[in-house]
Amino acid sequence: MKNRDHIRALPDEAELAAEEREYTVDELAAASGVPTRTIRFYQSSGALPRPEVRGRIAYYGKIHIDRLRLIADLKDRGLRIKAIRELLSRSEASELDIREWLGLDEQIAASWAGDQPRVCSEDELYQLIGSRRSGLLADLQRLRLADRQGDSFLVRSPALLRIAMELQSSGVDLDTAYGGAAIIRKYAARAARDVAKYFFKRAGEGFEHDANFDELLEAFRAARPLGQQALQLIFGQEMDRVIRDMVKAGKTTQLAKKRKRTK
Repeated sequence: MKNRDHIRALPDEAELAAEEREYTVDELAAASGVPTRTIRFYQSSGALPRPEVRGRIAYYGKIHIDRLRLIADLKDRGLRIKAIRELLSRSEASELDIREWLGLDEQIAASWAGDQPRVCSEDELYQLIGSRRSGLLADLQRLRLADRQGDSFLVRSPALLRIAMELQSSGVDLDTAYGGAAIIRKYAARAARDVAKYFFKRAGEGFEHDANFDELLEAFRAARPLGQQALQLIFGQEMDRVIRDMVKAGKTTQLAKKRKRTK
């Protein structure tokens, strides 16, 4: 029985030893996998707490190991050291729970499009596009709808490729479809940037000003599908307006003239 009690106590003793262990900067680098130069940079930038100096030797502890892991996690999410330092400062001032923030950050960064790049063989690409017309692969590569990588192809947006192929089967050539997509992307990129900035600015003011963390997460979850619906609706309304104006201005007569010339 005494032996079993002793065995159960070992993990606690090991954890206690880890909590109390001290590291020189070289030992910290070896334990964390972070180069000494980078450790000193984090320290000078305020992202890493200063060590305890005894004599001429600086000693680091578990708090520094944990902080280096957290910095690595934040850097993996694309944050620069200045933003990381500000985030950590807010956490130390109890203004922010970093783990909650990481959850919110992950939710916000979740894909809106649900369309991921795909690597496929030539046969799989033909199955995806549903056509084997002569010169099609060359057209897709020229328009960057599919990029050859050795014996495979990288399709950056399978959904956009399918749309282009459906338009082609309806009589719209790939160049025209690609040009239309480029116009939409140009203005959609600006709209997305402006709307994102606007909502980030309004968070805590214009919406969810009394919300807890879970309610704030739910607000962003709801914004994703509703934002897509709003974009589709508003774009459709604007297309209705523009087409009506073009019809009233007699623009459709130009289409008839072009059709006669092509006969």
